[in-house]
Amino acid sequence: MSKVVGVCAIATAILSQSTMLASADSNDAAFVIDANNGKVLYSESGDAQRYPASLTKMMTLYMLFEAMESGRVSKSTPMKVSSYAAARPPTKLRLKVGSTLKVEEAILSLVTLSANDASVVIAEHLAGSEARFAEQMTAKARQLGMRQTTFRNANGLPNPGQVTTARDMATLGIALREHFPREFAYFKTKSFNFRGRTINGHNRLVGRIQGVDGIKTGYINASGYNLVSSLLRDDKKIVGVVMGGSTGAARDKKMANLLTKYLAQASTRTGGPLIASRATEPRVTVAAAAPTFSYQPPSTVPLPRMRETINERIAEAYGADADAAHAIARIAAPARPIVGRAALRAALAAPRPARLAPVHSLAPSRPVPPGAIPGGGDYDPMTTGTILSRAASPQPTPWVIQIAAMPEKDRAMDMLAEAKARSGAALSDAQPFTEVVATGSQTLHRARFSGFQSKNEANQACAALKRHSYNCYTVAN
Repeated sequence: MSKVVGVCAIATAILSQSTMLASADSNDAAFVIDANNGKVLYSESGDAQRYPASLTKMMTLYMLFEAMESGRVSKSTPMKVSSYAAARPPTKLRLKVGSTLKVEEAILSLVTLSANDASVVIAEHLAGSEARFAEQMTAKARQLGMRQTTFRNANGLPNPGQVTTARDMATLGIALREHFPREFAYFKTKSFNFRGRTINGHNRLVGRIQGVDGIKTGYINASGYNLVSSLLRDDKKIVGVVMGGSTGAARDKKMANLLTKYLAQASTRTGGPLIASRATEPRVTVAAAAPTFSYQPPSTVPLPRMRETINERIAEAYGADADAAHAIARIAAPARPIVGRAALRAALAAPRPARLAPVHSLAPSRPVPPGAIPGGGDYDPMTTGTILSRAASPQPTPWVIQIAAMPEKDRAMDMLAEAKARSGAALSDAQPFTEVVATGSQTLHRARFSGFQSKNEANQACAALKRHSYNCYTVAN
């Protein structure tokens, strides 16, 4: 465990991202904070940058709650489902292109199923595109004092430019409770009925540890298993963050132990809000609200003067002894062992990296390929962006490689161009092309490379693609 030293939490923001990432020996990080007074009760790599995975959806919901409060949307507002949103990989609601999703349905699907398609529906409805919404999310993070967080998409699907810290996720967890106390109750939802189908939640601690009332789980292969938990009991409030768990069960066990241990050290007295009050937008009626709104890039968004940010509160608390010498009061234990989802365990298709790559070696503004998706399905989580190069139809060859199948030909060709550019010599002579296939009522475009004369040659090229996180397989032509 890294010991917090000094009194200047804000000064950590000036450390280079590459130094923090490169110094991490693993993806593990943890953080526990007293949500009454801002005292840091525990920090293990709390300021080291990590991938948020679906913890991203906490900010997506923050933005949606803000739109609800301003009157831009209501719980019953229908949001249109685009082909891009519908094509997001599982976990998702499997929404049909051209259908609509109500705001409250979207909220419930994010806090239970962690639906990737619903996240993009929200982003496109509020900002016009996922890329623009991610920029707005990042600007909002800065306003909340989340100084080491950058968002590139609305759902947390793999993108090396999408980074955060355990401290920043704790900040966001506190902000959700303080700014939206009524909507925060959604995070306690364990299941809901979606058009005749019961959808169960991923957060196993809700209802198993007394006082736990949310907040969010997250997983991608590069991050491991993440969790932010909020606990309110006997006027004590704490928020815990665990990142980089090897399994869902291991993550849940660590969080349960942290909440159990540090609840006794939490205060019952509040010193006032930890997160600065928001500058609320003028309220508008939903009928008069435009589907999108004017956007300023993060660099030009005026940041309000925060009377007392969480980092300032934390800075005051540094130096306090976080190790209790007295006996620890125990929280009621779960009725049965906490276990992770078998489906998520099966998703560990590739070894997790020992450390995160330095940010300076990445190109976060370009489309980023996904990691392996459970089941190896045809839908592929390509992130927002476009590569304009196109290739002519190739000559048939004995072997081809497929990396995805997508509803739109242009997106399939974009992904092929990006994959070839990233994979170097192994695909230098490969020719990208698409092949149409019908699946039920939907038409998909298989994204493929030709130009391989033997299975061994195709396997070598596929191995190169996998080293760059593309899911692929070889096909005899």
